[in-house]
Amino acid sequence: MPSTVDAVAVFCGSRFGKNPLYKQAAQDVGQTLAKAGIRLVYGGGAHGLMGVVADATLSAGGAVTGVIPDFLESREKMHEGVAELIVTDSMHTRKQIMFSRADAFWILPGGFGTFDEMMEILTWKQLGRHSKPIMLINVANWADTLLAALDAAVEQGFAAPTARTMIQAVPDIETALACSLSAEKSDRVAVEQL
Repeated sequence: MPSTVDAVAVFCGSRFGKNPLYKQAAQDVGQTLAKAGIRLVYGGGAHGLMGVVADATLSAGGAVTGVIPDFLESREKMHEGVAELIVTDSMHTRKQIMFSRADAFWILPGGFGTFDEMMEILTWKQLGRHSKPIMLINVANWADTLLAALDAAVEQGFAAPTARTMIQAVPDIETALACSLSAEKSDRVAVEQL
């Protein structure tokens, strides 16, 4: 089956985290995307899981687009090996560009920045601004408490039960790829410009 997913935005940490399985998952994501001929769109950094996923994609012959705000150029060190590196004027512009360049979103382990990216793209979907697949890859159960917080928002009446179905928790990269490819192309088209 030919891929109708041309690019996946991967949100993940600029640090490695404590579990070595996180780094392995980032490597697997990069290799999987490259092998499938899917472009990686990511935060543009050279360190942590962001750097690992970019390095793995590049070393497997894949295409990479990095998007980084100018104030993070020195703080997070831009990845110099990325051929397409977009420098933005703000975090918000960074997220808009990543959104517009991606057909699906994969979330790997990360910190507050990763949570921010995930919540914004999920909120945009809840508000009907897009219907692109969002996959939370629950490596070593890192996201269990995050998923519990989403469930609690529904249980406490702050979100509709349907909102919880807008993000799919998957156990591994293979499932994320299969679920992203099975979504209808029309589901990945932006409903309107953000």
